[in-house]
Amino acid sequence: MALIPVQLAGRSYEVRVGTGLLYDLAVEAKPFLRKRYACIVADANARRSWGETVGRSLEAAGIAPRWYDVAPGEASKSWESLAGLTDWLLKQNVERGDHVFALGGGVVGDLTGFACAILKRGCGFVQLPTTLLAQVDSSVGGKTAINTSAGKNLVGAFHQPSLVLADLDTLSTLPSREVRAGYAEVLKYGVLGDNDFFEWLEDRAYSVLALQRQSLEEAVARSVRAKARIVAEDERETSGARALLNLGHTFGHALEAETGFSDKLLHGEAVALGMVLAARYSARQGLMGGEDAERVTRAVDAAGLPAEISALDLCCTGAALTAHMLHDKKMDAGSLPFVLLRGIGAAYLDGEVNLADVAAFLDEQLQAH
Repeated sequence: MALIPVQLAGRSYEVRVGTGLLYDLAVEAKPFLRKRYACIVADANARRSWGETVGRSLEAAGIAPRWYDVAPGEASKSWESLAGLTDWLLKQNVERGDHVFALGGGVVGDLTGFACAILKRGCGFVQLPTTLLAQVDSSVGGKTAINTSAGKNLVGAFHQPSLVLADLDTLSTLPSREVRAGYAEVLKYGVLGDNDFFEWLEDRAYSVLALQRQSLEEAVARSVRAKARIVAEDERETSGARALLNLGHTFGHALEAETGFSDKLLHGEAVALGMVLAARYSARQGLMGGEDAERVTRAVDAAGLPAEISALDLCCTGAALTAHMLHDKKMDAGSLPFVLLRGIGAAYLDGEVNLADVAAFLDEQLQAH
């Protein structure tokens, strides 16, 4: 098992990456179980697969699980879902010193974390991520949010978990498409800041995607360590360091919006294609070599992720996609910073990108291939 500290002033916590963590939940999370019952907010699919395991562990320790099911999908990150969950937590008499458990992917983690951030002005929570994407990204770092009619993740709070238990066993119950979508975020850490890790993934993508234990644990642990370093440096995304984690997201969120935040394009798939576009745009601007951009494209394609906009069969223009970007929460004083690349492992934040030029670039991509 890998133990990875997230070092924050006075609020450090640990991410544990390994197998059997949910079977031993009552032991692993013992400091955060102070009552005879525990509130668990669960993705309905995750509960079907892992609810019995979690329940048995808690019950063996004399703790009764109290479940709150959340429907799978981004639609659950809504005002209505937030109100329903907070009302339920209040009925369970959750106190500020208690911890709520979030079992599932990023949707459940975001929703639960935000509810805990505002409940009685803040109570604790423990992340039990059951998707690869959540294990390497959303469960670490304290970003919590819901979606609104104006866009994705525009209402939220920074609220760090007290513990993250990334049980690799849970990934065996995921559809292969979900595993690939999560792998996009793993690949992102190599592209943005670790050329050695990117090369390692070029050689071992198959074994990671096949969930071979040794490669999988190393990939997840290296990803979490990378994010932990960045979060420790820039917890609230004020210095620009944490903004580098948005590599692929500005393009990706625009594509998600154009596809209606639907299953037509999963978040990880959007990030993967967004990384390809960021690399190609960087090469177009002369910031990095075309061969490096092609290596990013090949790595995305080799993982079975979308590497061309044409695969989405969109009926839109580059201007329509950039219009979505204007709703991005990273807008600052009317400008939108882009994460671009000077090479693989060398991302940087560019605050002077011309959106009209980005629209022209996207038109080229829409018409290509």
